[in-house]
Amino acid sequence: MPEKFDAILMIGYGAPERIEDIRPFLQNVAKGRPIPPERLKEVAHHYELFAGKSPLNEYTYKQASGLQNKLAENGYEIPVYVGMRNWHPLIPDTIREMSEKGVKKAIGMIMAAHQSDASWERYQRDVQEALTELGIEMEFKYSAPLFDHPLFIEDSADRVLDCLNEIPPEEYSQTMILFTAHSIPTPMAEASPYVEQLMTTARLIAQRLNYDNWRLVYQSRSGRPTDPWLEPDVCDVIEEIAKEGVKNVIAQPIGFICDHIEVLFDIGIEAQEVSDEAGINLLRAKTVNDDLKFIEAMADVVEKMVD
Repeated sequence: MPEKFDAILMIGYGAPERIEDIRPFLQNVAKGRPIPPERLKEVAHHYELFAGKSPLNEYTYKQASGLQNKLAENGYEIPVYVGMRNWHPLIPDTIREMSEKGVKKAIGMIMAAHQSDASWERYQRDVQEALTELGIEMEFKYSAPLFDHPLFIEDSADRVLDCLNEIPPEEYSQTMILFTAHSIPTPMAEASPYVEQLMTTARLIAQRLNYDNWRLVYQSRSGRPTDPWLEPDVCDVIEEIAKEGVKNVIAQPIGFICDHIEVLFDIGIEAQEVSDEAGINLLRAKTVNDDLKFIEAMADVVEKMVD
């Protein structure tokens, strides 16, 4: 029997939108986590370079609007709400609003395509803690991750192809695709399907492009230097492959489903500077953002839960 859901809650990371937001936002990010103060200061500077405004919130709302419209177009009238882990609208505030509007049973859609404690379970705990603290009875069922959804793969491949089309075919043998994802602590990775899912995404994109010269690399490490985190780092790999004769690199942040500062800075500025110094032509493939195919992928997983 089809299930009846009153609403969808898109659960995102959240991001600042102005200079004044940066410090309180980073305080939320660091709460209960062993992030060195110098790393937070460094990240604050990254946001300052963009006047404190990340595109993450804007894209998340576009994704939410796109999802609600696509579902309506397909005959499903389900309101879509947005709740953020680290910035407004915060998860508890959105859940309170949903409750006031009579929502009793909701689909939770975590805005991450790959599962680890940091990208998945932590968000589920936040929802449960908000329900407990607010004294609200609301049932949540979570949609499946999109790491291998055909439309997510197709959309991601399209964005890489945009970059490949800028490179002369005779240079393909000297062109490498670097699929990037947020590094996480090694013990956390070992306790989750994170790396396996990332490898699946990268392999499927490469297969769709019929392109074999690729690697999975990591970015945005934020923990204590003494703790083991997933490697290799994208900048280290760029320096390494430059010595091997690679002329062009296409970097696609497959671990991110929309642009934000960790994409704009870590790839657009930091990796770009390393590439320039190494004599490599770096092209950044876009994330899926609010592309129609990605919206259709989200709608598909929702409809499979409803039907």
